[in-house]
Amino acid sequence: MQLNSHGGAAVEVSEVTFGREYNEALVHQVVTAYMAAGRSGSKAQRNRSAVRGGGAKPWRQKGTGRARAGTTRSPIWVGGGRAFAAQPRSHKQKVNRKMYRGAMQAILSELVRQERTVLVDEFTLEAPKTKMLVEKLKTMDLANVLIVLEGYDEHVYLASRNLPGVNVLDANALDPVSLIRYDNVLMTVAAVRRLEEKWG
Repeated sequence: MQLNSHGGAAVEVSEVTFGREYNEALVHQVVTAYMAAGRSGSKAQRNRSAVRGGGAKPWRQKGTGRARAGTTRSPIWVGGGRAFAAQPRSHKQKVNRKMYRGAMQAILSELVRQERTVLVDEFTLEAPKTKMLVEKLKTMDLANVLIVLEGYDEHVYLASRNLPGVNVLDANALDPVSLIRYDNVLMTVAAVRRLEEKWG
C-alpha cells in the first residue's frame, strides 16, 4: 500500500504493519496492560499485627460488664489496625509478543485510516531551539503531535522537552499509549522502515 508524504511523493509501506484490520478488544487489553505495568503498586496499610502497641490485654476477660477485648489494636478500636489492609502488589498483566505486535499494527493502521499520520523524508533542526521546532510544526499545521524518528536526535529532543502536546520518540521505543494519546503522529520514512522491520 502507499502513503502520501508531506512533500507529496507516495511512499510504499507494508500492508502487514499499516493495513491491518482494527481490533478494539485487543488494543484495549494491550493498552490496559501497558498502563498497569507502569503502576508502582507500593501502597501499604497496617493491619492489627503491624500497628505498634496493643500487647497488654486492656481489662480482664470477665466481670467488668464490658465486651471482651484482648488488644487495643483491634480494627474496631480507634488507633487500631486496618481490617483488610492494602499490601504492596504487582499490577502487571501478561501480554505475549504476538498480541503486542498485533495491537501495534492495529493502532498504526487505524491512524493511517483516520489520516492522523504525517510522513516526511527527514525531520531535523539546525539547533536545539524550541522556537525553531514550534515554527516548523506551525508550517505543517500540526499540534498535539508525536514525532517518531529513526533514532535519537538531540536537537529535536531538546527543542521539544518544554513543549506541551509534543513528544519525540525513537521508533524502537514506540509504545501503544503514546500512539493513541496524540492527535497526530509525524514519522520520518526511515522511522517507518524501522517500524516495518520491528512490527511487520
